[in-house]
Amino acid sequence: MPRLETGMARRRPATLSRRALVRLGLVGIGGLLAAVAGCQSSRPGAAAPAAPAAWTAELYRAPTCECCGQYAAYLEEAGVTVQVRDVDDIAAVKREWGVPQAVWSCHTMRVGPYFVEGHVPLAAIERLLAERPAVDGIALPGMPAGSPGMGGQKAGPFVISAVADGVVTEYMKL
Repeated sequence: MPRLETGMARRRPATLSRRALVRLGLVGIGGLLAAVAGCQSSRPGAAAPAAPAAWTAELYRAPTCECCGQYAAYLEEAGVTVQVRDVDDIAAVKREWGVPQAVWSCHTMRVGPYFVEGHVPLAAIERLLAERPAVDGIALPGMPAGSPGMGGQKAGPFVISAVADGVVTEYMKL
C-alpha cells in the first residue's frame, strides 16, 4: 500500500450527479455509459455517447397529480423541454388524441405528431422520434412501479404499446 504524505488525507474519487453527466453529454439513454464506468476501451466498436434529448413535449395532467411532475422532471433532467398543462378533464384530452382506454395512465403528452401516454421511459420516446413509425402514439399503460416518475421497484420489463388507428400492438420491452 502506498505511503501517504504527512498532512494529506485520502480522498474519495470524484463523482458526478446524473444531471451533471447529462449536461456534459456523458449519459446515454437509460443509464451511465460504459465510458463512465471505465470499460469503454475494452469494447471495440462501442457506440459514441448519445447527446442529451433536445425536443419539446407538452404534458397534460390533472392539477392534483404529483407523479406527473416527477415524470416531467425526469425528462427535463435529460434535456427535454417540458411544458406542463393542467387540465380539468384529462380523459377528454385522451379521447381527442385517440388514446384507447385500455392503455390509459395518469398523464398524456404530445411529442411532435405523437401522443405518449403514461410513464414511458426516455429510450422508447427517442426510438419513436428516430424511427417515425406510422402510429398515433405509444403508451406504458397504468402506473407501473419503478417506471420514470413512479416509486417502487421494477418487477419486470416495461411493455410499451404502439397505437395506430385505435389498434394496440407491442412496440418494445424495456
